[in-house]
Amino acid sequence: MIRTACPLDCYDACAITCDPSYPTKLVSTPAHPMSNGTLCAILNKHMHEAPRIEKPRVKGLEVSMGEALDAAATALSRAPLLQWRGSGNLGVMQGITNILIDKLGGTLTHGSLCDGAGQAGILEGRGYNRQLPPEQIAKADTVVVWGRNLTVTNSHIIPFIKGKKLVVIDPVVTAIAKKADMHLQLQPRSDFLLAVMLARFIFMENAEDSEWLSEYAEDYEDFYEFTQGFRLVASLRSIGTDLEDMGELLSYLIGQKVVFLLGAGPQKYSNGHFVFWAIDSLAATLGLFGKEGCGVSYLGNSTQGFDNPFEVDTERVSIVTTPFEKFNTVLVRGGNPAESMPDSSNVVSALRQVKNLIYFGLHENETSALADIVIPAKTFLEKNDLRFCYGHHYVEEMNRVLDGDMGIGEYEFVHAMFDRLELNGLKDEQSYLSLWKEQCKVANNYLVLPDYEEIPYAKGFGEDADEEFVFIDDYDDDFNIKKQGGKYWLLSPKSPKSLNTQFARGEKVLISMNSGFKNTEKVRVVSPHGEQVYHVKLSPDLRDDCVLIYAGSIGLNKLTPSMASEEGEGACYQEVKVTLERVEQIAV
Repeated sequence: MIRTACPLDCYDACAITCDPSYPTKLVSTPAHPMSNGTLCAILNKHMHEAPRIEKPRVKGLEVSMGEALDAAATALSRAPLLQWRGSGNLGVMQGITNILIDKLGGTLTHGSLCDGAGQAGILEGRGYNRQLPPEQIAKADTVVVWGRNLTVTNSHIIPFIKGKKLVVIDPVVTAIAKKADMHLQLQPRSDFLLAVMLARFIFMENAEDSEWLSEYAEDYEDFYEFTQGFRLVASLRSIGTDLEDMGELLSYLIGQKVVFLLGAGPQKYSNGHFVFWAIDSLAATLGLFGKEGCGVSYLGNSTQGFDNPFEVDTERVSIVTTPFEKFNTVLVRGGNPAESMPDSSNVVSALRQVKNLIYFGLHENETSALADIVIPAKTFLEKNDLRFCYGHHYVEEMNRVLDGDMGIGEYEFVHAMFDRLELNGLKDEQSYLSLWKEQCKVANNYLVLPDYEEIPYAKGFGEDADEEFVFIDDYDDDFNIKKQGGKYWLLSPKSPKSLNTQFARGEKVLISMNSGFKNTEKVRVVSPHGEQVYHVKLSPDLRDDCVLIYAGSIGLNKLTPSMASEEGEGACYQEVKVTLERVEQIAV
């Protein structure tokens, strides 16, 4: 049996034990702190069903790996050069291609298609984003799940919230919401107002933690004045709630050890950084930082605190609004920009203008179909790596389980390019792995991230823990709902069967039972950015003013805006309202 870890883009980063004789039968490593004895269906079913790219291609013709690498080297020498890298595999060695791009004077991307706005908001208040260990979640009295569908995106955290008072804040009645003591089904894009109103009521009831605030956030009185700048009745109406609901929600927060588990949903808007800064300010009002069983958990930067050998100082462009057409050569790795980027119709048009489009990955998709050069990659079972996690602090070694002969690993690819292009300075693969591993800490006999703290912010904020918390003191929002024209908010949470644009992708739109539509009929979903036809699935779990299309669904991003958040260079997938038009009826 060989130990490895799941490479997929997920909070859990599961530890895996594998018998090389049965590589499609992966099992959860039972002794690991984040194990609950199971692995998700995506890892153990859908991933193995997805057909791999078996042969390299150049201009649509199958070639040997050597010929494909020769063609890639020639293309990479033709400036201007861009690498666009997604999150298909989160092993740390994925970053090694940065060294190659830097050597060639190329361009990388910055920002995030997932979490950028939220990260920016957290940094505004705390100055440094320290991960909250799951062990602290287990010590809470109340857990507030805010825009995070745990059963789909973070199922291995569920044992840590067992027996807690559970509050869910989400416009969708998720599986975890159905188990909650309270579910607030707020209107999309109203999370900022909810956080501000809750803080205002806490001040009105003199329930703030004045002792903690005086030591770690002395400007809290200015924050109270800030909350008073928002009209109470109008704000509650915009949220879709009332004083009774607010009173019930406050009863779970005041005088309790509280943990907020934040998901990406509330920050997928142009004002996303304000949302998370406001939620952090709410938590600070209650004194929830630096104490046992308290805190706010979002996504951490898993390479934070490391001396990163793959960090390079080179030009960068936005990953959200990448100008592909300005580059002669584009290397796409671990992603599918033709479908995963917002406003994907225009993205495809821009990719078609690239003279040398190289796709390096595992599975066929819309981007590989456009590529001039296709190079098959190895799976995580066929190479050595290290897995850091943005959802917890544990580090897992990814040991090679199989000797695959179908593709090539990232280090092998870079080594081949260095040889062909006569570049210098590349170390051997084990040297890089050792450099990363040597910087990790050890806690309770497990490797952990170097900036791990048992109780984050116990000494203060900022990177050196010598600063105070900074409350939100500004809010600027140019979004105009009336100009959208659409009737329905478009929600795009993670799917239980796919991950981004990988694996079992859907072609359905979920609509409220009260919409007047029928199951399985076809509708055209129209936004200011494009349109796509889907089959209807009626759902009792949606507000009447919302439709839901799972992330990764075919054509979803024809509907989404090509715009970056005000801070954090994040994608604003949900900053849009849509209309529905009947296409035809299909018999049930």
